[in-house]
Amino acid sequence: MTILDFEKPLYEIEEKIKELKEISESSGMDVSEQINTFEQQAMEYKKELYANLTPAQRLQIARHADRPTFLDYVKLITTDFVEMHGDREGTDDRAIIGGIAKINNQSVVIIGTQKGKSTKENLIYNFGMPQPQGYRKALRLFYHANKFNMPIITLIDTPGAYPGMKAEETAQGTAIAVNLREMAKLNVPIIAVITGEGCSGGALGLAVADRVYMLEHSYYTVISPEGCASILWRDASKADVAAQALKITSDDLLQLEIIDGIIKEPLGGAHCDYETAAKNLKETVVSAINDLKDVNPSQLRENRYNKFRRMGVFCQ
Repeated sequence: MTILDFEKPLYEIEEKIKELKEISESSGMDVSEQINTFEQQAMEYKKELYANLTPAQRLQIARHADRPTFLDYVKLITTDFVEMHGDREGTDDRAIIGGIAKINNQSVVIIGTQKGKSTKENLIYNFGMPQPQGYRKALRLFYHANKFNMPIITLIDTPGAYPGMKAEETAQGTAIAVNLREMAKLNVPIIAVITGEGCSGGALGLAVADRVYMLEHSYYTVISPEGCASILWRDASKADVAAQALKITSDDLLQLEIIDGIIKEPLGGAHCDYETAAKNLKETVVSAINDLKDVNPSQLRENRYNKFRRMGVFCQ
């Protein structure tokens, strides 16, 4: 497992515990008291550490190489998943995956950005950075859900839409803009969850939803902290300062009413316990579907429209 910089003191304690256990097994010495003391210290330190994370530290967790991906969550929270390929214009972007599935016997359309866990996988999934055909594929699935009256779930973990020349030549901005417009007009409930990185329009193209949630250690922002630091200070190394100023954490965004709730992660982050992370996510999604499924479509659209129009408005 990848050890993050701020986790190294905790890792050293855990290595000491491991060393004591090996000594006990090989020599027959009773060091259970010392082991218990170290284990208690490690747990107390871990709880304190993760209760007081800085935005920059949360950023590291959101980008953790072992963090659950879209397909991990699909496997853990749904049944009968059938992937639907292609944008019907001759292409299929693997950075966005979607299809039909069931959650507690409720048929849904589930769509998300997909990252890899190795270099080979990241090349296949373009590091989770969708191209225009990915957003057009998602739009096709949105229309499918709307036609057959199925709730839509989107799981978002992307550093942003692909910024390459080919994407711009094939109308990246238009593809995202059309998704924003069309999602606002859908007649079915939409639940979006930021599961890791939620950066820029690349995330928003899947997040015009009736309920927007964030996993505890994910982030959601108009620009990456590195990009912000490069613009403001001409120095990407000041990303930590930018992360603090941008208000990118789940706590900040809940307070600003940008999101509707925070999904608790296992101690140490979602990568430490996939099943618990998925269980918490599923409970939140199911609850939201139950709250929204009987709302009149016209009221659903009006509420969604007003939700986003209120963002950024502050009253004295």
